[in-house]
Amino acid sequence: MLSTSWIFWALLSAGFAALTALCAKIGVSSIDSDLATFIRTLVILGVLGIMLLATGKFHATGGFSQRACLFLLLSGLATGASWLCYFRALKLGDAARVAPLDKLSVVFVAVLGVTVLGEHLSLKGWLGILCIGLGAILVSLG
Repeated sequence: MLSTSWIFWALLSAGFAALTALCAKIGVSSIDSDLATFIRTLVILGVLGIMLLATGKFHATGGFSQRACLFLLLSGLATGASWLCYFRALKLGDAARVAPLDKLSVVFVAVLGVTVLGEHLSLKGWLGILCIGLGAILVSLG
């Protein structure tokens, strides 16, 4: 089933990320990039709050541990920092060049996944990561 496929959700995420870049570039054209990030965060909080209320997931607290909370806190801090930097980059540069360079995160995740999490990539996987990295750099410089 398509809705249970990680590929489906990853491609949907990529589509929404593309819309994010375009809408954010237009949105930051007339306001401060930090204020734009704040407004975006409020929208996300509101939408997620409504979704959690509607689905009754505010009560699904099983699996909470100090370790899980710590890493979710760190993830939230990293997300906030990423968004602030991304919106600042969009304010200063072209969306068509900023977004591909931002996608170097794919390369960083692959390297960290292997070195920190002990994950494995095949030679074909590493070649793909190399192509993503080179492609992001070439598009951003072009």
